[in-house]
Amino acid sequence: MPDEPTPTPPDPDVVIDLDGVAVLRSGSPLLRDVTWRVELDERWVVLGPNGAGKTTLLNLASGRLHPTSGHVHVLGERVGRTDLAELRTRIGLTTAALAERIPADERVRDVVLTAAWSVVGRWREQYDEMDEARARGLLGQLGVEALADRVYGTLSEGERKRVQIARALMTDPELLLLDEPAAGLDLGGREDLVARLAELAQDPDAPALVLVTHHVEEIPPGFTHALLLREGGVVAQGPLTETVTGEHLSKTFGVPLVVDRAGERFTARAA
Repeated sequence: MPDEPTPTPPDPDVVIDLDGVAVLRSGSPLLRDVTWRVELDERWVVLGPNGAGKTTLLNLASGRLHPTSGHVHVLGERVGRTDLAELRTRIGLTTAALAERIPADERVRDVVLTAAWSVVGRWREQYDEMDEARARGLLGQLGVEALADRVYGTLSEGERKRVQIARALMTDPELLLLDEPAAGLDLGGREDLVARLAELAQDPDAPALVLVTHHVEEIPPGFTHALLLREGGVVAQGPLTETVTGEHLSKTFGVPLVVDRAGERFTARAA
C-alpha cells in the first residue's frame, strides 16, 4: 500500500483556518464556500445582516459545529478529528444562549469563577485562592469589580455583558469569540463596552479576538481585520480600513450605504 502523505504541521500563529467550508441544514446553505484565516495577533470583526451566517461561523470556530464540507482547524486542531471538549477549554465564548443559562440569583463573582470548571451555576466545586484572585482581577479589568458581591439578576444589561466577557476570559483562553456583545445596550452602555474591548484589543497579551456585530459603530479601536458575510457567503475580507467601505457594506446589507470614519471609529448611513 502507498505511504500516507505526511500531514503539514499546524502553523502556531494561526488560530482559525477555514478552507472551502459549507454548512447545510435541511438542504439550505447556512455557509457557502467560506475560506478564512485568523492569526494570533489579529482582531477581527464579522459583519453582516440577520441570516448572513455569522453565528454559524462562530459555532464552527468554537468547536460547537461540524462543517458539512471543507476543513476547519482551530488552535491547530482539526474539528472532527480532535477532542472537542478539550478544545473548548482553550476558547472563551460569549453568546446570548450562554447568557440565558446564567442563574439570576448567582453572585457576580461566582458567574466568573464557575468558568474554571466549565459549569454555569455554582454547586459544590472548590476554588483556590488563585482562581478567586483571577476572577477579581478580570472583573476589575472590565470595570465591574465593585459588583462582585451583587446578585447577577440585579445588574444592568451593560454590566451583565461585561461580567460575561470576564467569565469568557477566566480560563486564560487562546481565542476569544464575542457574539454581538453590544446587542440590547443603550448608547452609554455601548460606548463603555466598546472602550473596554478597545483596551483588550490593544493588549499584546490578550488572546486573538473575533467580534460579531451588525453595526460598524460597534467596532472598537484596535481591531485590525474584517470579514463581511451575506447569505452565507463572503462579500469581502481583509484589513479593516480596506474592507469596511461603502461599496463593500452596500453589497453586504443590500442597500446603498456611505461609510464615514473618524479616527478609529466608523459610522454608516444610507446613501
